[in-house]
Amino acid sequence: MRLTARARLAVLQTALVLAAGAALTGLTYLLMKRRPALVTHLDPAGPDAQGTLQLVPQPQDLRELADRVQADTLSALLPQAGLALVLVTALAAVLAWLVAGRVLRPIRVISSAARRLSAENLTERVPVTTPADELSALAGTVNDMLDRIQRGVAERDRILDSQRLFTANAAHELRTPLTTARTAIDVTLDGPPSREELLAMAGDVRDAVTHMQRVLDGLLLLARSQAGAGPLEAADLAAIAAATLATAEERAAAAGIAVRARLRPAPVIGEPVLLERMIGNLVDNALRYNHADGHLVVETHTAGRRAVLRIRNTGREIAPEETRTLLEPFVHGHGTRVRTDSPGLGLGLSIVRAITDAHHGNLAITARPGGGLDITIDLAARER
Repeated sequence: MRLTARARLAVLQTALVLAAGAALTGLTYLLMKRRPALVTHLDPAGPDAQGTLQLVPQPQDLRELADRVQADTLSALLPQAGLALVLVTALAAVLAWLVAGRVLRPIRVISSAARRLSAENLTERVPVTTPADELSALAGTVNDMLDRIQRGVAERDRILDSQRLFTANAAHELRTPLTTARTAIDVTLDGPPSREELLAMAGDVRDAVTHMQRVLDGLLLLARSQAGAGPLEAADLAAIAAATLATAEERAAAAGIAVRARLRPAPVIGEPVLLERMIGNLVDNALRYNHADGHLVVETHTAGRRAVLRIRNTGREIAPEETRTLLEPFVHGHGTRVRTDSPGLGLGLSIVRAITDAHHGNLAITARPGGGLDITIDLAARER
């Protein structure tokens, strides 16, 4: 029969008490047996003039009496000591069982919590007892392990959701250009095509392929952003924003949009390619959905331990409840999906949100009175 840990600990403690009691009883018996009886005989004449009792040599009969007393004492010691040892051992067994249960209670709590956990329930944690000892250290180690498992499961779910979203969006968005290309080919080949018909079909197929390539490029970037940032490097949002605005300067001037930059250093640690695409998408959207004689304001600065990027632009009026839908893939305003012939794919802000999440940042989007958006992103600032 296999004993539990509590039973083994109680048996061990009881055995230690029994062994110690037996050793103490045996040692007491040996010491009393080896010690000679001390017999004295007082002079019946009484003390001397100084009041001191006079000791005289002991007679033989007193020696025999002392030996008998010693033998009787030793013979009575063993059963009484044995009875006392039995009682003490029984009491020690009860106390050992209670103490073992008390000591092992945190382990039972850890085991019970581990049995309740599963891949769908990783929020529970083992209580850490006080004072700090080996069991509290074990509970802390188990909690740390559960934290790592929970983060791993969350990361797995996020990647799987990203893959499912990629597949669903790709299937939805590629259906229209594929249908367009197939229709152009079928209509052209329905009869003997002329050169002009073949050229028109080739143009339609080329436009469809171009659109599919844009969709796939956007979806791949979105999936990469949702998968998390790669190797991190030191970067400055102000420098990236300045380079992006320099590239878009000609486009803004052609559209009649005034660009104002208020760039102060905003150092961060991140993946420069993703950060460039994040700011590039924000500037592109701010110019694409603006109007003539509008303006675009780009600001960067640090606030506490956060690096802040803020972009404000004019444009059409957007209801406050519509701002969250702008972060969904292939959605412009009013919660509607982008048409195939739309100048934008509707992935810009979705990619911005994914990149922000990959860098553990915060994104706030607000509809401005009179039209346009006010978008603020803050990331962890890099210590100089």
